[in-house]
Amino acid sequence: MTLTLGFSPCPNDTFIFDAMIHGKIDTEGLSFEVRLGDVEELNQMAFDGALDITKLSYHAYAYLTEQYVLLDAGSALGNNCGPLLIARQPMSEEEIIKARVAIPGKYTTANFLLSLAYPALTNKTPVLFSEIEGAVLGEDFDAGLIIHENRFTYQDKGLVKLLDLGEYWESTTGHPIPLGGIVINRHLPKEIQSKVNRIMERSVRYAFDHPSDSASFVKKHAQEMDEAVTQQHIDLYVNTYTENLGLKGKAAVLHLFAKAQEKAIIPKLKQSLFLS
Repeated sequence: MTLTLGFSPCPNDTFIFDAMIHGKIDTEGLSFEVRLGDVEELNQMAFDGALDITKLSYHAYAYLTEQYVLLDAGSALGNNCGPLLIARQPMSEEEIIKARVAIPGKYTTANFLLSLAYPALTNKTPVLFSEIEGAVLGEDFDAGLIIHENRFTYQDKGLVKLLDLGEYWESTTGHPIPLGGIVINRHLPKEIQSKVNRIMERSVRYAFDHPSDSASFVKKHAQEMDEAVTQQHIDLYVNTYTENLGLKGKAAVLHLFAKAQEKAIIPKLKQSLFLS
């Protein structure tokens, strides 16, 4: 059986998916047709129902719980790994609220966190995440919300941090920050859902145990990214929660959704979020 599988070309995703798509582990008879896309492209493909399994922003997942269920394995969730609000120069809170801000996508968890921190900020425009720094430097926007490897490079370009939204989340909630998870179509047979969850966990464990095995695949999609930045990216977003959310990880996800419902940012949930 072949299932469509969506994930990003970012190092944390290529690192954890390498083993399962290249036959380095037991896939229990399943094969995968890979669709690569940036975070908002993957979110949109999920909204279109185009993928059996996909990486998905937790914010987007809130709108798709009737179609997808969250796997225990594969999540990007942790500490000190949140999105950053950056600008060319320091800005006051009043200036931030009035600013033109580039965001990596409407349904990204980054945008959700920005809405929590600055609910009065409404002048936001979706921009491809890798182009946000340039758009701010070019003065198309007053500020930008950056994710992924850009958090390691913005200072080298002369940009300054206005707020670390990961620190904001952790200091106000005490929970690790849920960024993205791996979901599977809940209309697939339960046996297949459980099988994919086992394969995903096995693939993450293989990546941890054989970190150099995925190097060529990661580098192929990292393009011009510096090797040190690539490794920083993996170290930041791949951790024990990636192998299994566990009780602490699930509590963080539930708190994120409860907070979002409280602020009327997402609809009321009608389904259980977790596979198990």
